[in-house]
Amino acid sequence: MGPVTVSETPKASANVTGALREAERAKALAKDWTVVAAFLREHPQFIREDAALLEDLGLWVRAANVVEFGPAALARLSEAKTKEKAERRRLEATARANFAAQAQTHAAVVDLLEARNHADLARRVNDIACLRFGLKGGVVALETPGPVPAGWRILGPDGAAALLGPTGLARMGPPEASRGLFGELGPEIGSVALVRMAIWEPARQGVLAFASADADAFTREMGAELVAFLARVIERTAERWPVL
Repeated sequence: MGPVTVSETPKASANVTGALREAERAKALAKDWTVVAAFLREHPQFIREDAALLEDLGLWVRAANVVEFGPAALARLSEAKTKEKAERRRLEATARANFAAQAQTHAAVVDLLEARNHADLARRVNDIACLRFGLKGGVVALETPGPVPAGWRILGPDGAAALLGPTGLARMGPPEASRGLFGELGPEIGSVALVRMAIWEPARQGVLAFASADADAFTREMGAELVAFLARVIERTAERWPVL
């Protein structure tokens, strides 16, 4: 059997040629820089005496033979360090706020579990909102038809859907149609956190609502995990007693 001949495609050949050329350019640049570096070592005055070049490089000459970072370079370094500190402080503040919110949420759960009846549960929800979270108020609302426990707000049929949308589970942000849940406090509400609830069997739809006077306290971009967690606790607690 004769020798096997392998032929390269034009595309492969072009790739190889391009790679060789790039390698040659890299070697040439390295050689050129070696020459330039050696020249500058022998003639440092070409840099020290070129004010425009020093400015472009962000350097400046403080003494006869000392080249330092110039004001522009120092300003850039200072700005980068300031931004880094600000970002670190922001992250630390966020972490502290999250930790505090989680601690208050755990304490709130204990308060809710100690409720003696539906009316007491509703009172505790409002106390938790005002005293633990610094909010304007907190309410539990339940759809009709059917009896509504004392202290709970009454929602009409499909009232949860009217506040959250047909399939919505939670909403954070402007109060919109939920002001009525807070009675005389309605005009003072700047933002709300709403979470859908389903209580008893067969399930009746309800809503847990927290309100703040601050329009930025609850925003659409926020997650509703902690409020939803409290809603699940309230559902299970409320199911201890029948609705009379």
